[in-house]
Amino acid sequence: MNRYILGLSKGLAIVGGFVLSLLILIVVVSIIGRETGLGAVTGDYELVEAGMAFAVFAFLPYAHMTGAHATVDIFTDWLGDKSYRWLTAVIDVVFAVALVIIAIQLFDGMLSKQRSGQTTLLLQFPVWWAYALSSFAAVIGAFVGIWHALVRIYEAVTGTKIAVEGGGE
Repeated sequence: MNRYILGLSKGLAIVGGFVLSLLILIVVVSIIGRETGLGAVTGDYELVEAGMAFAVFAFLPYAHMTGAHATVDIFTDWLGDKSYRWLTAVIDVVFAVALVIIAIQLFDGMLSKQRSGQTTLLLQFPVWWAYALSSFAAVIGAFVGIWHALVRIYEAVTGTKIAVEGGGE
């Protein structure tokens, strides 16, 4: 199961990387257009705003699954293995709760934007579309966070290492 969830996280991160690459291309073309007098890409700020929100949520599950988040080991180096496993489990449970709250609030925001009919200024696409894409990635992030918390609890109880660290599979 851990391998499947890691694969899901990796796939979402790849999609996020593709979206981020497209956003970079849009920004480059827009800047070149401004500098050459051809004009900027219409709605470039709107596209970047919507796309970046999705990209952040798309990268989060893989970063969490592989332990790629920044840590401050100076405070935990003195802990024994068992204490460190329990601390990691508690941190991952708190992070899972935070991810679930974020996903719920983002989904609620999407419904609110959908009800209001709000659109972007230049491109006139419904704002809830961006919220929907970000909500999709956030829900996967919450699922991954819950799974990873359960894995960390299992590791703390049994002393068995399951979680993948450093991006390895």
